[in-house]
Amino acid sequence: MSQDTVIARIYNQPRSAMQSGKARTGRWILQFAPGEARQIDRLTGWYGSGDMRSQLRLSFASREAAEAFARANGLRYEVEPEAPKPAIKPKSYADNFRYGRAENWTH
Repeated sequence: MSQDTVIARIYNQPRSAMQSGKARTGRWILQFAPGEARQIDRLTGWYGSGDMRSQLRLSFASREAAEAFARANGLRYEVEPEAPKPAIKPKSYADNFRYGRAENWTH
């Protein structure tokens, strides 16, 4: 497979659903598209492929660094836009007892 047919995907690593913190977020990942279809191994019954690039995930601190790496190595790439951050309305416990509260009391 030649370098000009390889397509890489660059995306911002999302936060895991199993974590509440922000560790390991904000990293940009360069991941290669599969080069060949996966096939069932007749002996084990597991799916496999001879494509070693599908196992690579390269991590970068910024999108520009990931794009520079792809350009330097002659890779075609697609950049997925960063997902918008949800607006978090700050709340306090005292708002439950505020005078003129518009919401119904839930207790």
